[in-house]
Formats: sequence, structure tokens, C-alpha cells
Amino acid sequence: MSKSKKAKPTAKQWIKFAIVLALYLLFLVWIKSWWGLIVVPFLFDAYITKFIPWTWWKEAKSSLVRNVMSWVDAIVFALVAVYFVHIYFFQNYTIPTSSLEKSLLVGDYLFVSKVSYGPRKPNTPLTMPLTQHTMPVTGGKSYIEWPQWPYERVKGLGNVELNDIVVFNYPTGDTIVSNPQFAANDFYKMVSDISVELNHGQYPDVDSLTAADERQAYEQFLAKGRKYIASHPEVFGKVDWRPVDRRENYVKRCVGMPGQTLEIKDKVIYLDGVANKEPDNVQYSYYVTTKKPIGEKLRRELGISKEDLANHNANGTYYYLPLTQKAYETLSQRTDIVTQITPVVEEHGEGLYPVNKHTGWSIDNYGPLWIPKRGETISLTLDNLPFYERPIAVYEGNDLQVRDGKIYINGKEATEYTFTMDYYWMQGDNRHNSLDSRFWGFVPEDHIVGKPILIWLSLDKDRGWLDGKIRWNRMFRMVENYK
Repeated sequence: MSKSKKAKPTAKQWIKFAIVLALYLLFLVWIKSWWGLIVVPFLFDAYITKFIPWTWWKEAKSSLVRNVMSWVDAIVFALVAVYFVHIYFFQNYTIPTSSLEKSLLVGDYLFVSKVSYGPRKPNTPLTMPLTQHTMPVTGGKSYIEWPQWPYERVKGLGNVELNDIVVFNYPTGDTIVSNPQFAANDFYKMVSDISVELNHGQYPDVDSLTAADERQAYEQFLAKGRKYIASHPEVFGKVDWRPVDRRENYVKRCVGMPGQTLEIKDKVIYLDGVANKEPDNVQYSYYVTTKKPIGEKLRRELGISKEDLANHNANGTYYYLPLTQKAYETLSQRTDIVTQITPVVEEHGEGLYPVNKHTGWSIDNYGPLWIPKRGETISLTLDNLPFYERPIAVYEGNDLQVRDGKIYINGKEATEYTFTMDYYWMQGDNRHNSLDSRFWGFVPEDHIVGKPILIWLSLDKDRGWLDGKIRWNRMFRMVENYK
């Protein structure tokens, strides 16, 4: 008996193949990845020749096999689709902390567009979809470190603009410890805090030191914390590293652009000497003295969270509260409850960026500091090196050393450096309660993830499901409105 011939492809099959092929080729042109052409023969076979039995399980005699494989087929297709959508188009992001309040609130769920600034090609392509760095339930890494692809960004609809709210990978999240109890901590802050503790609560006294001696003093100081962490694996676990795209996602407002000189004077941000527009819902902290505890009704009226309201004395008559201008004015008028409101002035700045230099700056008075820009050159000295050492050595991958009072980059003495990436300055709108660039410095362009576009869900953690937990007034609001 002769073998049965395969049916000739129909016009409908050719049309489907042509549409899929055209869309796929447009995608490859967009991401400039010609390796993807190896998939074309498989697409041709799936729609036209059908030499590979892609759906063999549909012909199985066992109903169990058919049912199980139909689920497997659907799951695999969904995972592949989600993988590419998550990398190149959009992702979901939840606001976990109050650093952007009252612009974005804890419990806001955001639709984040990767296309707005152009999606990055993944540094770590082999990863479990819908995970950032850790496998759910089982723990452990959700990605394979090899291969590591260099930074490359696909052309997007635009670029980061001043005062945009931006999602980005946490810059100092490159180094972590494996103990889950400390894994979410900033490793460099942990090193600094432990060094302070081991130094009996004191930072190095560098007031009368030269820049070279100050650098050496801070190196010795911070080495204590690093050594302590490394020598106590039973407490902290193993010290490990994360690639850029596997670091935690953060969301802040971009308040400083590449090439600008930023300075904070009396809480106001100045760029090249001009005051930047403050967000409509910017918050600063106040000491509030009351005649009696602030009740639930007033708390809700002011938009204060229970967590913020918990910062009070034993009698509930002295509070440390973050307030918008509107909330401040409302509370000031409540003379039946409030006796005094005093603005908080942060005068001390230990632990601010850079951690290896004494600047005398604080979160309310910071800078001036020039933000690196791609292609621009800066003169390097031991005095300004602490500000730019991390971009040069960590973000741009150079071997930077200081020997005998001289700076060496990749083995050559250097008195200047030309940056290869743009950098941004990110801060939260909750200015006294935000871990931001004032603490960990510049955000490199290769850390930019995307732009929040829409709040698609908002849940109030302080309310129950029958007590207004869903913030309906925030549903489907554009993030662009919170300027």
C-alpha cells in the first residue's frame, strides 16, 4: 500500500502564515535581533508543511493523554507569550512603600509600559516568567546566570523626561546576602550601619584630613562591616551578586536629568540654579502636638495611614507626620485638637550618598552635584572621585584603583573620564520618608525599566473589603495626572 499524501495547504493556511510571518519579522526588525530568523522554518512547518507533529496528542487514543497534553500545550503557550510581553511590552507593578505618597499610594497597582522608553533586551534571558529573581514557594534563583547579554535598548516612543515617574532596577541591588531575612536590605547601607556599630556609633573623623587620607579612613571604616558580614555566614548567609535586570524594581520621580547640576536648598530642588516644580502632592514631615489623640475620621480626612499615625508618644498627643500642603492647612485649622505644628528640619546627613565621603549635606540641603551624561567628560580628583566612582567602576565596568594618591582606570593613570551612559536622579514625593538617590546616588540608563501609565487597581491596606478597601476614585486613572 502506498503512503497517504499530506493534504496541500489551503489558501486560509497561507494567509495565516503570511500574517504571522509579517508580524514576527516586524518584531525582529524592531528589536534588531536576527537570531530570531531560526524560528521562521518552524513557523512555516507549523502552518504549511506540517512535517513535525506539533499536535500529536490530539490523535492519542487515551483521553487522559489528550486532556493532560491540552493543558500542557496551553500553559507552555501562555508562558512563552507572557515572557515576551513582560520583557518587551508591559508589566504589572505594585506600590509597596509610601515613598511616593501622596501621588502614588501603597496598594496602587500600575500598568508599566516598557515601550515608552524602549524595552531593554534581557541581560539574563533564561528566567522563569513573571518572577524577578526568586522562585515562588521553593525559593532559590528564578534565573540562570549564563548567558549574560550586554546592555542594549530597543527604540521606544520617547525618553525619560524631567518629573516623570519611572520604574527602574535598584542601583545598589547588585550585591545581596542569601539569608532571606536580610536579602531585601541594601547591602551597602548594611555595611555602613554595621561599621558604625563596630566603631561605637562614630563615623571617621575626617575634618582635618586630605582627600587621600579621608578616602583611606573610609575604606578602613567600611572594611569592618564587610569583614563582619563575610565572617558571619550563619547570620547573613552567602554574599552574592545580581545582574541588572534581576535586581528589585523601584519607582520614584525623576527630578534630575543627565548633564544637570542638582542642589537641594531648604528642601527645594534646584537644577542649574533654577527651582524645579514640586509635585502637587509632595509631602514633608511635621511634629504635631495635640490636645487629644487624632481620631479615625480625621486620619482618613487627612489621608494619613495607620502606620504614619503610629509615630506618636505614649499618650498619643505628639506625632511625627508626613503631610501634604493641603493636609497641613486642614490640620492647622483644627484648633480644637491641634496646639502646634512644627516643620521637621533634617540637619544631619550621615549615611547619604556617597557613603565614603563626609560632605556635611543632609536630605534637606544636598549638593551641588553634577549628574553624569553620556559623552561628557569630567575632570577627576580624589576630592570628587567618591561621587563618580560607582558609575565608573560598577555601572560602566571599569577597573578603578587609587595608588599613591593617583587614580588609575583600567591600568592607566586618569585625570578625567568620559561617561558612556546617561544617569538620572530619582526621589520620592514623600521627601522625609523616601529611600532614594540621596542615599544611593545616580540611576544609570541601563537600569530604567519603564513608565507607569495607568492605575488599574488600588487597595487601601488600612480598610476592610466592606469598608472601602477598593479606592474606586483611583481606578483607571492615568499616572501622568500626578505631576
